[in-house]
Amino acid sequence: MNYKQLTVEERETIQELLWQRQSVRHIAKALGRSPSSISREIKRNQTEQRQLYRPRLAHDKALERRTHRGGRKLDTNDQLKQYVTTYLKLGWSPEQIAAKAGELVGAGISHEAIYQYIYAQVHRSGRGYVKPGREDLRPYLARRRSRRMKKGLRKSYRIRKGPLPSIDERPEEATTRTVVGHWEDDSMVYTPTCPVRLRTTNELTSGVVFIARTTASTMADANRITRARLGDLPPSLRKTLTRDRGSENMGFAELEQSLGIDCYFAHAYHSWERGANENTNGLIRRFFPKGTDFRNLSEADIARVEYLLNSRPRKRLGWKTPYEVFYELTGVALRD
Repeated sequence: MNYKQLTVEERETIQELLWQRQSVRHIAKALGRSPSSISREIKRNQTEQRQLYRPRLAHDKALERRTHRGGRKLDTNDQLKQYVTTYLKLGWSPEQIAAKAGELVGAGISHEAIYQYIYAQVHRSGRGYVKPGREDLRPYLARRRSRRMKKGLRKSYRIRKGPLPSIDERPEEATTRTVVGHWEDDSMVYTPTCPVRLRTTNELTSGVVFIARTTASTMADANRITRARLGDLPPSLRKTLTRDRGSENMGFAELEQSLGIDCYFAHAYHSWERGANENTNGLIRRFFPKGTDFRNLSEADIARVEYLLNSRPRKRLGWKTPYEVFYELTGVALRD
């Protein structure tokens, strides 16, 4: 039987199951793979420090190994090269170009191969000058980076795919906002590489929002803040928590156990499914505009904005404040 390369989705599933402390045989059965293949994949791609398995890094390494087996496809296929360069200049991303390559030119190519080709036109992978007779295609990329980012530095943009509890399974009362106790949360970033972020948690029916600052963009720190803000509430007010698929949100199993709350995840790239939280973050940006360094904010600054938002009358609440509605519906006062 021919071996089929692991997909990035399968590699992300491996990571999720490793987080759940599942065995190699369990992971192999879940993916329909042999235990030996899974074992080799994990051993080959674990980091030296703390023996962590990183699916995106593993996938990048696998693509690099495949690339080194022969010459670059774009160096040998003029029609494909013309297609790639033409559509790059039309504003298409490498992902979009790769997705339509088979249909438009009858030849397949991966988006990673396109990125490699772009940076291969420049000495030292983008760090030097454009090679003689070559064309600099970097200005046609969305971010126009002069050189490729180091592998692993895209952590804050990673979105997990795979078998996570879906928002489609969330109780209808959360969507209709008829019962208190359904929450959404998210992280607001200063810069992608800065670990200090604002963590927002909002209740859907009353509109109450909690704001706290993280010290590290990790699962442990995100869970710490969520436990601190929701842990003092009665269990009946901790029904569900909906979040995006960012890597810092993958510690949901621990939250479900410690808080007795059910966690659900919006679909990848569907931020509107957490519309209340997105709207709240937009309100917070009025106080802390983009470019605000969250490291310079005091706890008093953050508490003041939280109070102003929760004590502001809202039209959809009949011009009552989130604090007032939360108290009327639950009997729990969030401020003295």
